[in-house]
This record gives sequence, C-alpha cells and structure tokens, in this order.
Amino acid sequence: MSTDTATTRTVAGHPVPAVGQWSVDAAHSTVEFVARHLMVTKVRGRFTDYTADVTIADVPEDSSVNVTIQVASVSTGDEGRDGHLKSADFFDAETYPTITFASTRVQATGDTSWKVDGDLTIRDTTKPVTLDVEFGGVATDPWGNDKALFEASTEVDREDWGLTWNQPIAGGGVLVSKKIKLELEIQAAKVA
Repeated sequence: MSTDTATTRTVAGHPVPAVGQWSVDAAHSTVEFVARHLMVTKVRGRFTDYTADVTIADVPEDSSVNVTIQVASVSTGDEGRDGHLKSADFFDAETYPTITFASTRVQATGDTSWKVDGDLTIRDTTKPVTLDVEFGGVATDPWGNDKALFEASTEVDREDWGLTWNQPIAGGGVLVSKKIKLELEIQAAKVA
C-alpha cells in the first residue's frame, strides 16, 4: 500500500521518490573513484561528463537506472595522471569511449537503504556489481525543482575489467591498488 505525494511516497514502510522518470543533474552530482597510491595514499578521481536516467516504478523493486560515462572526462587533478588513465594502460578512451552501468535488480535493505545490482561495462567487459544506495529524500530547490537525493557506493577489483597495469615499488607492494572504491552523490530531477 502506498501513500503518494507530489514527489515522495511510502511503500511497505520505505520512503521512495514519486513514480516516473528522474534525470540526473550532473551539475550537482558526482561520480568518483578512490584508489590507493603507493599502497597508502588515497587518490581521488571523477568523471565530469555522464548521463544517467532513473525510472522509479510503482513497485520500487521494479525501478531501474542506466548510466553512460564518457571516459575522456576523467579528472584527478593531475594532467599527466589523467592522460595515463585515458591511455591503453588503463581505460583506453580512444577504443572504448564509454563506461556503462545498467541495473538488473533493486531491493530494499533498510528504511532508506537499497541494493542495486547491475552490469558494469568497462573496455567491452561486462561484470556484475552491487551498489549500496541510500535514498536521502526529495528536496525542492529555490526555483521550484524537485530533486531526489541518493548516495551510492561499491568496491571493485579493477583487474576484473582488464585494468591490470601496475608497477612494483621498493619494499614490496605496487603503485596502484587493485581495489577501487566507487562513490556517487546524485541529485535527480523529476522529468515532466
């Protein structure tokens, strides 16, 4: 049983956005990753050019999300590192210009927490991943636009997608961690 309002509703005790299409507001969202450098330091990067569409279904578990990221938009604050990430050693942006995510399953895990399973494709390799998602509610900006707020994260092994470049370091270990944390902060606007 659901109770509908203009932008949110409650279904089986879970607050969820209103049914319909929600488009990610990239100007107020981030798609980031965190890697370890020299085994100790965290290095953060982000993609600045992406599109994402969220479909909220009447039954929340039937909802879906599709994301397309332009690899050439990778930014870590260091031009040399960004160039290396775009090269064939890592993403090979010239050959594989996009990264995609397509959800395959949505399930509630708490009052406002969800797991979103999906297929992540990098360099034409598709592997399943699970995002831990927190729904932060819906807020209205000063111009009257309703925005659904989400946080999502997961950890992946980059080598599963053929991102295997590395260098050994003195004393043991490698230059770049295999494990990469993905972190998303998303504002999505209701499509009229």
